[in-house]
Amino acid sequence: MLGMLIRWLLSALALILTSKIVPGITVDSFSALLIAAIVLGLVNAIVKPILVFFTLPLTFLTLGLFLLVVNAITFGLAAWLVPGFSVNGFLPAMLGSIVMSILSFLFSMFINIGEEKKKA
Repeated sequence: MLGMLIRWLLSALALILTSKIVPGITVDSFSALLIAAIVLGLVNAIVKPILVFFTLPLTFLTLGLFLLVVNAITFGLAAWLVPGFSVNGFLPAMLGSIVMSILSFLFSMFINIGEEKKKA
């Protein structure tokens, strides 16, 4: 349970850093930030696999580059669902999804390093 809470807070941290880095992404309040982090995780867990499945031929033709578009769509969908979290256009959604992915990857590396130290 604590691990899930930490991942949620790190996702919220990645989202606020993304909103500071990418112009066109805004988060109005702390509560909107926390809700957006949850919704983004749910959209990535539920909607994204469906989108990936239906766009598989196009993804195959573009050698995987269309997955950037799928990520941008899921990022924009999360912004559409959460009041107080907005993305102004497709390009900020695409850049935001890339930055968010990079930051989440970096944060998950630190979590994995901490978990490995606990096991040793």
